Amino acid sequence: MGEMTLTAETGIPQVVMTREFDAPRELLFRAYTEPELIERWLGPRRLTTTVERLDVRHGGEWRFLHRDDEGEYAFRGVFHGTPSVEDGLVQTWEYEGAPGHVHLEVATFEDRDGGSRLVLNAVYPSVESRDAAFAAGMESGARESLDRLDELVATMQPVS
Repeated sequence: MGEMTLTAETGIPQVVMTREFDAPRELLFRAYTEPELIERWLGPRRLTTTVERLDVRHGGEWRFLHRDDEGEYAFRGVFHGTPSVEDGLVQTWEYEGAPGHVHLEVATFEDRDGGSRLVLNAVYPSVESRDAAFAAGMESGARESLDRLDELVATMQPVS
């Protein structure tokens, strides 16, 4: 299992996360674009994830709902460009509990020595907005999600 690396430079409203997987990039892309797969890995284990909307195309909207015993946490966004394994995914992310704090995320899927590497580049509207995401648990949630993604893709078979 790969370890996530995270870079968040002082004064720059950006976070770059990388993680290597022992699976082809096509499986990662599927896990990012198929609702039933997203529900199996996105978010910390204590949360149940429901994909309420997922329109994976340029201008397509999405909405995910996380639930636990304490409540519901909804996220939404829009895809930009045409999502593909080769070009990755470009989408906005907004936590509905903090409206207006939208960040743009680019996910790229790279071939890597028999496996793949996922690179997530998130650009926030301000350093304060980025830091608020950290304060809300973004880093630990991302680490746990990517651990779960690694477990999921290990069980998946490539589509012929």
